[in-house]
Amino acid sequence: MEIIRGQVVKSKAGRDKGGFLAVLKVEPPYAVLCDGKRRPLERPKRKKLMHLAPTGTVLPEEVLGTDRKLRKALQAFAGPGPTERDR
Repeated sequence: MEIIRGQVVKSKAGRDKGGFLAVLKVEPPYAVLCDGKRRPLERPKRKKLMHLAPTGTVLPEEVLGTDRKLRKALQAFAGPGPTERDR
């Protein structure tokens, strides 16, 4: 599957392993990624394409405009947070 701008990808390696990020730009063999929190739009991460697992979801262009909208869009992929019992 080809990775395109706005696509949601899952990191397969590194500190962010298992996390979901949005693709801002593809520059083979790298993709420029952000998640709106640890990696805001002002400080995107460059990661090799082999370390990414593409999902079938492509975010609309307006979501890639602000960190807040991006965090909210990626929240659906993160799953539920820890409950009081898990802590």
